[in-house]
Amino acid sequence: MKIKSLLLLLLLSLPFIGITQNATIKGVILDDQQLPIYNVNIKAGDTGTTTNENGFYELKIPANTDVTVVFTHLSHKKVEVTFNLKNGEEIEFNPVMKIEIEQITEIIINSNTKQSVEGIVSVPPAVLRTIKGAQPGVENILKTLPGVNISNELSTQYSVRGGNFDENLVYVNEIEIYRPFLIRSGQQEGLSFVNTDLVQNVDFSAGGFQAKYGDKLSSVLDITYRTPIKFGISAEASLLGGSLAAEHVSKDSKFSGIMGLRYRDNSLFINSLETETNVVPVFADAQTYLTYKFSDKFHLNFLGNISLNKYNFQPQNRQTNFGTLDEPVALLVFYEGQEKDQYLTSFGAFKANYFPSEDLTLKLIASAYHTTEEEYFDILAQYRLGEVNSNIGDENLGEVEFSEGIGSQLTHARNDLDALIFNIEHKGDYKLDEESTFEWSLKYTHEDIRDRLVEWEVIDSAGFSVRPPIFDVPNEQPYEPFEGPLVAFQNVRATNEVQIDRLQAYAQWSKRSMLGNNEVFYNAGVRVHNWTVNSKVPNQDGVTSSTQTVFSPRAQFAIKPDWEKDMLFRVAGGLYYQPPFYRELRDSSGIVQPDVKAQKSIHFVLGNEYSFEIWERPFKLVTEAYYKNLTDVNPYTLENVRIRYRARNNATAYAYGLDMRLNGEFIPGTESWFSFGFLKTEENIDNQGNIARPTDQRLKFGALFQDYMKALPDLKMYLNLVYNTGVPGGSPSYANPYQFQNRLPDYKRADVGISYLLVDPNKEYTTKWKQRFKELSVGFEIFNIFNAQNSITNTWVRDVYSKRQFAIPNYLTPRVFNVRLSTRF
Repeated sequence: MKIKSLLLLLLLSLPFIGITQNATIKGVILDDQQLPIYNVNIKAGDTGTTTNENGFYELKIPANTDVTVVFTHLSHKKVEVTFNLKNGEEIEFNPVMKIEIEQITEIIINSNTKQSVEGIVSVPPAVLRTIKGAQPGVENILKTLPGVNISNELSTQYSVRGGNFDENLVYVNEIEIYRPFLIRSGQQEGLSFVNTDLVQNVDFSAGGFQAKYGDKLSSVLDITYRTPIKFGISAEASLLGGSLAAEHVSKDSKFSGIMGLRYRDNSLFINSLETETNVVPVFADAQTYLTYKFSDKFHLNFLGNISLNKYNFQPQNRQTNFGTLDEPVALLVFYEGQEKDQYLTSFGAFKANYFPSEDLTLKLIASAYHTTEEEYFDILAQYRLGEVNSNIGDENLGEVEFSEGIGSQLTHARNDLDALIFNIEHKGDYKLDEESTFEWSLKYTHEDIRDRLVEWEVIDSAGFSVRPPIFDVPNEQPYEPFEGPLVAFQNVRATNEVQIDRLQAYAQWSKRSMLGNNEVFYNAGVRVHNWTVNSKVPNQDGVTSSTQTVFSPRAQFAIKPDWEKDMLFRVAGGLYYQPPFYRELRDSSGIVQPDVKAQKSIHFVLGNEYSFEIWERPFKLVTEAYYKNLTDVNPYTLENVRIRYRARNNATAYAYGLDMRLNGEFIPGTESWFSFGFLKTEENIDNQGNIARPTDQRLKFGALFQDYMKALPDLKMYLNLVYNTGVPGGSPSYANPYQFQNRLPDYKRADVGISYLLVDPNKEYTTKWKQRFKELSVGFEIFNIFNAQNSITNTWVRDVYSKRQFAIPNYLTPRVFNVRLSTRF
């Protein structure tokens, strides 16, 4: 307790002072022929710089104020631009300086205006790279936002406002990203697709998004990878792995590329769990984003990724203590066997941009995704359940002295999946005038999936085979001999060959205007989605086919009143469909059901943003209330991160809630935020009445707090804190949800990081070894600083003689320490 109190005091009670608030503008200055201009003078008040031979520049300007930047050159017309940026913000501005044509007299750039009216949260890329956590990517930051639920620090999957993991869209440079299919636990996942070293912009919408985003029910994560403007290398190493990123631009600025390599080893976390194991988790990937500018009117981009996840797991033993202080109970398990999983995915996409005029942009995107996945295991678990010696001072304290039940469990799997997904899409946008835009798209997708599922589980207790809960032959053991056939407790066998063809299109219109003295924003659009499922069972004649079509109208309206207080009001809504993906077509027995309908949601969002100043520093309070009415719902069960659908649209559901987020400079020069969320979501299956959905997380509190020391400003810290009330879960896999509505305990976690900047990019050094680095820092991290015992599922152990079942929690990671080294050249 003394250590916890001391750490809490250290983290939250340091004295602070204000520091200079700056933002950064950088880019490449080109002429009419798209060639870089050398030695352009750039001035902002008393500060200035010039471009190098590649036309590159970088300039620091004061934040949170209007700053006019002037670009001048002897043979080109002057350019004047006014910026108003947030503290620490970094933007890329690439002006074209013309010789004979008069330049625009003034441009005013004010960040985050577009995101505000569209209901989008923007996460600064610097925060992604600075704030580390058990999640290895952008998901580590998303979990602090209201409405986003991550209750497993080993997983990168998240649920939003009552939806599940399959209901979230992810885009990188307008290209849709897919995830592996067979992963069942967080510790098998490894790396998120998004490489934070390559990121330029992160936009997130928790609902009410526009028609240009695809057909999912819950959220959109829209990532933009940056286009390099000069050569650079960055590297990072820690006890959890490492990463390397390099970027380059040619002398004529036509070709640019950025590449990232990552390696992650979760042994530090897995070896901290209760189960003692020999584990070799290897997760590695390589990504690249390349751009070639053939001319000022035609650009070609390529996004590529290859990822390998290998998970070799040999459990040895486990002891879990539970019960009460008066009646402590322990589960001892001894294991034989192993699990070997492998997920190999590759992804490539070409994107061509054509600019016929300043008002018209045409795009063509072609992408292919291929994954081969293997999940093999044979594990025998022999358990002993008994009373624990609680005699303080006894030499056998904590040991099991009396066994209440013994038994064994044998699990087996040989699961293989091969999936190929191909997309081709045309997108375009046309500026009708300075204030309105029309956008459209036409997309074709072909999915070819081959899947073999073989899983069974045999349970034995005190020498008696435990039969499935639903079986016609009665079993009165041990009182009467059982003469029925021996069957596995669970047995799933299926082989599927499925092809899905999809045709999607959207059109939307956006406009900014004035309503009296008030600024207003309109957006209206519609999506159409047609898909055909062709399913074939191997070694059988015939193909089962089903075709369906849905329409999704959506709209947004925002108004910024002409008030003394800086307020913005926003309303959004529409009809959102989710046509089934492969996993949603497969029922609990593994058989594909082609006739599964698209789940439908009528969604309403009402939001408010209030911007104000405290201590002469900017703050913003964002509040959103939402309601979803869902029909044709496809019920599912959730175990760890594996979702098993019933593949029947036999339920209705609803979700409503309130999300609030306060962000700003609580400490001068740093951005922090505090989030609160309330949610209630229930479903009605086969008209049996409303029960909580598996994602019914009632209360959520999240915080991301950054700090630095007064006397030593290069020493910085962050606190990443999440509290979620428990969701329904931990019931036996066969359980009827109307009979088992147990909730998992509340999820409580706080991660802390402390870093020291050895080389500051804004300073000049005389020491030779420091001159070799552009930036160098060391860090120390404590994950789960208060050592909270969070559980993700329950293991159910039964005793045939007493007919009792015991729910033993499967705990997540305890307190873990990590060290980190980061550098840029």
